[in-house]
Amino acid sequence: MTTHLQDTTALHNGVKMPWFGLGVFKVEEGAELVNAVKSAIRHGYRSIDTAAIYNNETSVGQGIREALEETKLSREDLFVTSKVWNADLGYEATIAAYETSLSKLGLDYLDLYLIHWPVKGKYKEAWRALETLYKEGRVKAIGVSNFQIHHLEDVIEGAEIKPMVNQVEYHPLLSQKPLLQFCKETGIQFEAWSPLMQGQLMDNAVLKEIAAKHGKSVAQVILRWDLQNGVVTIPKSTKEHRIIENASVFDFALTETDMAHIDGLNQDQRVGPDPDNFDF
Repeated sequence: MTTHLQDTTALHNGVKMPWFGLGVFKVEEGAELVNAVKSAIRHGYRSIDTAAIYNNETSVGQGIREALEETKLSREDLFVTSKVWNADLGYEATIAAYETSLSKLGLDYLDLYLIHWPVKGKYKEAWRALETLYKEGRVKAIGVSNFQIHHLEDVIEGAEIKPMVNQVEYHPLLSQKPLLQFCKETGIQFEAWSPLMQGQLMDNAVLKEIAAKHGKSVAQVILRWDLQNGVVTIPKSTKEHRIIENASVFDFALTETDMAHIDGLNQDQRVGPDPDNFDF
């Protein structure tokens, strides 16, 4: 049971990944983002998740550097993730994209590099590139994002190295039980993006009732549900009070009944694109 913001899960290669991190999707470059990254690290977060397509790696890197100076932490204390965009899926292009991300972030390595979307006919070549980066010791762990079971099976079939993480849309209205089960059985760590469904769940009656019972917010209940399901979670926020509130989920536990009620909310409803049907 996770009891602390800096608790980690061991990926199948032994690398330790924090259960909880800061997501920065749709946050533009600039002071707001730099300050969000700094305040997250100052308040105990150790994991930051970005992506090439977010166009904000420069500010994320700046926030990391300034936070390290302020806190006297070392780079090794942090877990930084980025993702290769669809336009760069190809062996050489993916390796070049990794270099570009590193250079924007101002880092020597990433802790985790993901293929952002399973573009048909392209992701296997990209996976070969990630394997090369990994074998050369240039990235600590490699994985995928938005992969369904059949995509994972396809990658694993031709891979030397199995993905270590699959980061997907996951929240109480999209609990993806079969995919979560598949990842558990194959030793792939499941990670949630958009865990709060972009704020759409805050008025849900079931969640409000459970939150009231525990003296917690709806967001905290959802994030606790993630953790108790063995799911790494990376809620996005730029506001310091929210960054602190989101992480205050280690001082209570949901009961089995609570968990079952939240599981019962699933409607297979997405806020993001369908990984089997996207055109970008």
